[in-house]
Amino acid sequence: MEVECRTAWFSAGAAMRRRDFMKIIGGAAAGWPLAADAQQRERMRRIGFLWSAFTAEDPEGQARGNAFVQGLQESGWSVGRNLRIDNRWGLNQTDRLRRGAEELVTLGPDLLFGAGTPATAALQQATRALPIVFANVLDPVGAGYVDSLARPGSNATGFMTIEYGQAGKWLELLKQIAPHVTRVGVFRSLTTEAGVSQLAAIQAVAPILGVEVIPITVRSDADLERAVSDFARRPNGGLITPFGFGTTTRGVIALAARHQLPAIYNSRDYVVNGGLISYGTDIVDLYRRSAGYVDRVLKGEKPADLPVQVPTKYEVVINLKTANTLGLTVPLPLRGRADEVIE
Repeated sequence: MEVECRTAWFSAGAAMRRRDFMKIIGGAAAGWPLAADAQQRERMRRIGFLWSAFTAEDPEGQARGNAFVQGLQESGWSVGRNLRIDNRWGLNQTDRLRRGAEELVTLGPDLLFGAGTPATAALQQATRALPIVFANVLDPVGAGYVDSLARPGSNATGFMTIEYGQAGKWLELLKQIAPHVTRVGVFRSLTTEAGVSQLAAIQAVAPILGVEVIPITVRSDADLERAVSDFARRPNGGLITPFGFGTTTRGVIALAARHQLPAIYNSRDYVVNGGLISYGTDIVDLYRRSAGYVDRVLKGEKPADLPVQVPTKYEVVINLKTANTLGLTVPLPLRGRADEVIE
């Protein structure tokens, strides 16, 4: 590094300061190769990431994956430098999920990540030794992934899809957008305990809103059309689709449209595909937050000691075209509070 003598800084009495300065710069420069070498030799950590659904090309899956990587970057992890992520996609197929989980375990990762309930189940069946962080899991206690939310006590922890008290909000919003509704059919599945908790939260607010709650049990897709048709025979009905209701998105939307039933759903996917309104967890935010738990586990903490977290961000999405088709006028206050309005 050359410093011209013309500068005022290099005046009488400044020579000593210059020598000291050059010593500092020289010392730092000597350390640069060592720092670069240390960075090159930084330990590469490995994550096995199992997706319940989606593919590598799916926009929603990409949004969740990008949020996860962004969260890791905020904690100092960089894919390709000190981190490798191996992905497997289960496509909600039991055999694919099982094979994907087994493949990821054989890779010897430092940590496994379960994207959704089916993926987390497959990972825990594959190993009880490797640490697992999950996101978007409906009922980790009921499913047996953890002993309790406060103290998981197992090799898994992470972020739940829903705080059950949230379910009562579905009925409140449905009444706001469709005030004439006095009967609400709530879909439920017999395969998950979470459905019971969500139904209880809805029933708790129903008397205040003057609404009769009618559980609609659907054991398979084949039951769906019959159940909705039977419910629609009486007037002033509406539908609620809670989390854990295992049927096709488009099937529910099509039946609600055919029978002119206002319906509220648990995620924006329904509304993007023609549903009326949704109120649900910001799932992308769950993946961003879950990266913080991954960071803590990679740095030595145990999943057994990290409490399962509930959502903190929710979003309301409204489809105005569907509202117009149903003859509904969306109140301005409700429209104003919506996170997204689809024209």
